[in-house]
Formats: sequence, structure tokens, C-alpha cells
Amino acid sequence: MFSYDPYAALAELRPVAPLELTSPDFEPGGALPLSAWSSDRGGSDLTPRLRWSAPPAGTKSLAISCFDPDAPTGSGFWHWAAFDLPADLVGLDAIDGSVGSLPAGAKVMPNEARLQRYIGAAPPVGTGVHRYFFVLDALDVDALDLTGDETPGTLGFHRHFHTLARGILVGTADPAER
Repeated sequence: MFSYDPYAALAELRPVAPLELTSPDFEPGGALPLSAWSSDRGGSDLTPRLRWSAPPAGTKSLAISCFDPDAPTGSGFWHWAAFDLPADLVGLDAIDGSVGSLPAGAKVMPNEARLQRYIGAAPPVGTGVHRYFFVLDALDVDALDLTGDETPGTLGFHRHFHTLARGILVGTADPAER
């Protein structure tokens, strides 16, 4: 397993206030539930249930994503990215992460499989335990100037300049288990 933490590097560039991000489905650093694995690996391609603390004053929208920096690609693997979520949202149930599963007005970007939804964990055998960073940003804009057809990396660039607070919850998946 690699030790690179892309969000620690971002915090050095521009520190932001913390948000508490939790899940009733797994402990921080613990194994993702089976439902959050890929259907090809016995899962359901559903996000884990996520809950978060109230964002700070001035929050006008939220963005959320799931990224695996341990994928053997040299650039990680984006499993999900959504933005323009309402600022008063305090959690999400286990969902497929598509626009239809989110509040009205939300946008979802294509993941690495070019699908506009969450795609579950499926770490290749022989690559060690993978970390899945679920990241929630409280933003100071009502909507980002994006269509949803861009890449999650583009979302990361835009949210970086508008983030008031960030919550990070890391789950793991061991390819030896599936």
C-alpha cells in the first residue's frame, strides 16, 4: 500500500476548517461494507451511508467525492464526484450516486469508468489494501461553473478555491477478501 495522502498535500497549500464526516457503515480506516464494493466483486456499487457535521456559516453548496490513490495507475482512480449539493444537506443514505439519487440541482461527473454514478471498490489482486477517500467540501458558492461533463480532477481544482471546510473519511478494501 502506498502512503501518499493527496488531501494532506492540499491542506498544506490552503488550510481549511475541518468538518466531521462519518459513516454508520464503517469506522475511519476500517473496511468498506460489502455494498460499497463493485458488483463485479460481490458488492452493490452503492456509496456507504455518510453523515456530516453542520458546515460553517457562509456555506452555499457542497461537493463530495470518492478517490482511491492506491490504484496502480500512477494517478489514482476516481470512483465518484458530485457537486452543487444543497448546503443544508447533512447526510446521504447508501445510493448509486447518480443525479437521480441526489437532491435536485446536483451534478455528477464521470468516474474512471466514464459512468456518472458511484462505482464500487474493486482493487486488483496483488496491489495490497486500497484506501478510499470520501471527501466532503463546504463551498462558498451556490454553484460551481461546471457542467458535470468534466473530470473529477477538474472539480478538485474548482472546489479548492471555494472550500470553507473539508471532511475526510477513509475506508479500506483488501483485494484478498473478494
